[in-house]
Amino acid sequence: MALSAADLPAMYTLLANSMSTDESIRKPAEAALSESESRPGFCYCLMEVITVKDLASLVDVRLMASVFFKNSINRYWRNRRDSSGISSEEKVHLRQKLLSHLREENYQIAQMLAVLISKIARFDYPREWPDLFSILAQQLQSADVLTSHRIFMILFRTLKELSTKRLTADQRNFAEISSHLFDYSWHLWQSDVQTILHGFSTIAQGYSSNAVEQHHDELYLTCERWLLCLKIIRQLIISGFQSDAKCIQEVRPVKEVSPVLLNAIQSFLPYYSSFQDGYPKFWDFIKRACTKLMKVLSAIQGRHPFSFGDKCVLPLVMNFCLNKIADPEPHILSYEQFLIQCMVMVKRVLECKEYKPSVTGRVMDENGVSLEQMKKNISNVVGGVLTTLLPNERIVLLCNVLIRRYFVLTAGDLEEWYQNPEAFHHEQDMVQWTEKLRPCAEALYIVLFENHSQLLAPVVVSILQEAMNGCPTSVTEITPGLLLKDAAYGAAAYVYYELSNYLSFKDWFNGALSLELSNGHPNMRIIHRKVALILGQWVSEIKNDTKRAVYCALISLLQDKDLSVRLAACRSLCLHIEDANFSEQDFSDLLPICWDSCFKLVEEVQEFDSKVQVLNLISVLIGHVNEVIPYANNLMQFFQMVWEESSGESLLQIQLLIALRNFVVALGYESPSCYGMLLPILQRGIDINSPDELNLLEDSMLLWEAALSHAPAVVPQLLAFFPCLVEILERSFDHLQVAINILESYIILGGREFLSMHSGSVATLLDLIVGNVNDRGLISTLPVIDILIQCFSVEVPQLISSTLQKLVVICLSGGDDRDPSKTAVKASSAAILARILVMNTNFLAQLTSDPSLSSQLQQAGVPIEENILLCLVDIWLDKVDNVSSTQKKTFGLALSIILTLRLPQVLDKLDQILSVCTSVILGVTDDLTEEESSGDNMSSSRSDGEGTLPSKEFRKRQIKFSDPINQMSLENSLRDNLQTCAGLHGESFNSAIGSMHPAAFAQLKQALKMP
Repeated sequence: MALSAADLPAMYTLLANSMSTDESIRKPAEAALSESESRPGFCYCLMEVITVKDLASLVDVRLMASVFFKNSINRYWRNRRDSSGISSEEKVHLRQKLLSHLREENYQIAQMLAVLISKIARFDYPREWPDLFSILAQQLQSADVLTSHRIFMILFRTLKELSTKRLTADQRNFAEISSHLFDYSWHLWQSDVQTILHGFSTIAQGYSSNAVEQHHDELYLTCERWLLCLKIIRQLIISGFQSDAKCIQEVRPVKEVSPVLLNAIQSFLPYYSSFQDGYPKFWDFIKRACTKLMKVLSAIQGRHPFSFGDKCVLPLVMNFCLNKIADPEPHILSYEQFLIQCMVMVKRVLECKEYKPSVTGRVMDENGVSLEQMKKNISNVVGGVLTTLLPNERIVLLCNVLIRRYFVLTAGDLEEWYQNPEAFHHEQDMVQWTEKLRPCAEALYIVLFENHSQLLAPVVVSILQEAMNGCPTSVTEITPGLLLKDAAYGAAAYVYYELSNYLSFKDWFNGALSLELSNGHPNMRIIHRKVALILGQWVSEIKNDTKRAVYCALISLLQDKDLSVRLAACRSLCLHIEDANFSEQDFSDLLPICWDSCFKLVEEVQEFDSKVQVLNLISVLIGHVNEVIPYANNLMQFFQMVWEESSGESLLQIQLLIALRNFVVALGYESPSCYGMLLPILQRGIDINSPDELNLLEDSMLLWEAALSHAPAVVPQLLAFFPCLVEILERSFDHLQVAINILESYIILGGREFLSMHSGSVATLLDLIVGNVNDRGLISTLPVIDILIQCFSVEVPQLISSTLQKLVVICLSGGDDRDPSKTAVKASSAAILARILVMNTNFLAQLTSDPSLSSQLQQAGVPIEENILLCLVDIWLDKVDNVSSTQKKTFGLALSIILTLRLPQVLDKLDQILSVCTSVILGVTDDLTEEESSGDNMSSSRSDGEGTLPSKEFRKRQIKFSDPINQMSLENSLRDNLQTCAGLHGESFNSAIGSMHPAAFAQLKQALKMP
């Protein structure tokens, strides 16, 4: 039943009650609102609550109504099969009502109304709501400051929403909007700039009359409208025009807008210092405005690099940014966000691929210059502009400024480090480079160095030498010289790959870095941390004769008194241990100290990121060193402690699960010794009802797989976990490959005990997978079914008969002619059915004659004109070239058994059957000999195999070697079954044999060693 105006009081009451702190009131109200969502008129009632004047002061209820309205748009605005949705009449009313309520005084509700309009516009513009923008533009003509601010809020939200639609028609619509809106928005923006600057001038001159004070609120609203207008202009230029890097067409607004944006920054900046104390609201606006203006310029450059590269734009912007970086006014030095944006802009330009010379050739056509040539021409022009902007002297100056000013730790940095070294480490080491000034300067320096390495490498080495000479290793006071040395060390660390040609690491380490570590004064933590960074960054340049000394240095740093130094050493040690040239021989005697230092460090750190970092080092150590078993007890205690302390910290638990997996692999056959600690953790991780299931399941399954693969035997606790695998796959196939590996491990290691305990679950699992996963999933699953039948040929076929019926359907369905995946699935399925015929002949006969199979084949649209078993024969004959040598032999044995059937159609296929069997006998001899040889070797060196292979892999090889198919003689089987066939069919058999091609008959005689 539809809701109407009569329901408004009840709707208001429900909305008010839904915010109650009393659960007995809130819950029924939420349930009633939820039930009403899909009823016609629900959004009408919400709209009335939001806009009715009597409720204007009840902001919370109106805001809640707008939230429900937004959710209803997402769920019901589009017509759905399971709901009548919102009627066309109600939609028309809602759209009109929204556009008639533009002057909303409450900012939060105005924001929500803008969101509502943008959501509806995504669905309805332009088809159902073609006049949206024309109405908004018309309202702007006569709007006051508040109304125009709200309209621009709507425009911004709507344009942002529409710009995310990627279809060509939608992009055309957006381009049309841009052409209509741009000029008006741009003129208003320019007008507002003048209004704002005039207002700021008045404020700065110190007038304080009541009229001026009252004008402040309107001026601030104009400022906010101006910012919204700026965002709209950005959206129109970025999304309203195709990138000029693709179409090589000049985007006119870029040249028009960019210089004016830069002028606005230059006009606003002088007020930054003058407003800081007396006018905090306007000072905050200037900070936001200048930062946003720089971000818009960067976004325009990224979208339209060629238009931005014009001589009227790029030189102005780059000169401004470079001057602010190299020689900022004193008050700008404290305005870090602005300096960051200047650096971001310079970095963008320096690494812009459109400004770099093209190394590709070009293809000329008869119409003239190619697109690539046009790009190359523009790139050359812009490259020339950049060369003029950045002569060598300016590049060297910029490099010096970055290192000597922006890399140097400030008094505030040192205080922060002293107060909380752990937090300081993470802020310096892991923060996003665009968020902090020093990381941003470092990122700019790296790009600058990459572009001008030959010029700057000697400069950096010179600064490094100057810093080391000016501050010997014996200095302990925190002097400008010590801080410059720290900065120079950082500069050398970040560009190791180029600097190694100008600086010998061995000489540097022996002559300076190792000596720094011998000075244990607390102030030396500044240098020690940077030495730890250098040792990690330069890992690829450290030769064998220095490795041992570097490992000792890092272990020493891992024991430093300062947590920031120890965490830096922790990260660098990871880089060394993961390095392809890691020398375990040089590191082995340091392992006890390394383990002990890691355990102590985890106990001392408080930050979550620190624990993850140390745990990662432990995990890497376990994965790369052989000597793990002697430290197993300590590691188990450590893992237990970390797990108990990591409740609710899923990222830390994931890192722990990775470490445990490496631990199990490292223990190998000794892994059961850790089950007391491991299995409870594993049980928690694979429980799909656990609160952390979403985050932990993938890594827990990998740990489960590793535990099974390296178990000498499956203990009862592990056997008891198997039903969890069914529950996991019943939920989704996201982790199918790991699940298949786990199933295979249970089959191989658990054997008959596992099957007797979980036969029903195995059948359920396979029936769940086959028929419900894609070909890739089936290709992974079918070998496991094959192993299962090989190990339990009597019990299993009956147990999984439903799955086997699906395999028959797969074999007899068409559609694999041009699809290699489908061919592989069909061939593997046919090989499994052939194995059953060979090892459990009566069952396959029973399966193929089951009426339910015929019914399934009919449902699948598979026409069956003859005996199903004979249809399978056709598949075996057809797919013999698509399978392995063992499967070929299985096909041959199955086909030889077919010869014993009392069916006259067998003789029709006799020539093909004998041809396949003959080719298998003659062609597979070498393969069998090789397999037997490798099997003998494996068997005779069992003790060696157990030491080097996971137990699962070792047993899998044993199963493969003991495969009954390998023990059977196709030659003898074919010879005996031919005699049986001759006895069954008499003259018809002789006639069929006589019609064989002489060459084929000669090969048959050769294969059967007949005289």
